[in-house]
Amino acid sequence: MRHNKSFNHLGRQSGHRKALLANMATSLILHKRIETTVAKAKALKMYLEPLVTKSKDDSTHSRRVVFSYLKDKNATAELFRTIAPKIADRPGGYLRILHTGFRQGDGSEMALVEFVDFNEAALATAPKKETKKTTRRSRAKKSEAAPAAEAPAAPAAEEAKAE
Repeated sequence: MRHNKSFNHLGRQSGHRKALLANMATSLILHKRIETTVAKAKALKMYLEPLVTKSKDDSTHSRRVVFSYLKDKNATAELFRTIAPKIADRPGGYLRILHTGFRQGDGSEMALVEFVDFNEAALATAPKKETKKTTRRSRAKKSEAAPAAEAPAAPAAEEAKAE
C-alpha cells in the first residue's frame, strides 16, 4: 500500500534522485526548455517551483538555499538575474508540461518542460484580451436600425403626396 508516499521515488535511491533532479533543474534553468519523461517532468515541477518562488526574494539567504538545491553557481545566477524578474508578478505555476508522445525505444511517455514566460512562440500567438459584448442576443442595435428604417419611409411618403 502507498499510504503517505507523497512523491515519486523514480526508482532511485535518495542520493541519485536528488542529483538527477538538481541536474535536470539546472538544465531547465539554463536552456529554458528540456525534454524528458512525464514522471520525471512532474517530479521536476515539484522540485523546482518552490525554488523559483524562493528566487523572487533576492537576498543572500535565499541565494544560499537555492544553491544548496541546485549545486550550480551559473544556474543560480541565471535564476535570480533573468528568470525571477520576469515571473515576479506570477503567483505560481511557473512551469508548463507538454506531452509529446511516446519514446521509440521503450514506449515511455515523453514531455516537454518549459518556463511559462519564456516561450516566445506561445506568447506571440496568445490571443489579446478583447472586451466582451454587453449582450448575446441576436437583435440589431438601435443606432444602426433607426437610420435604416427611416430611409425607405421618406421616399414612400413623397410618393403618397405626389398622388
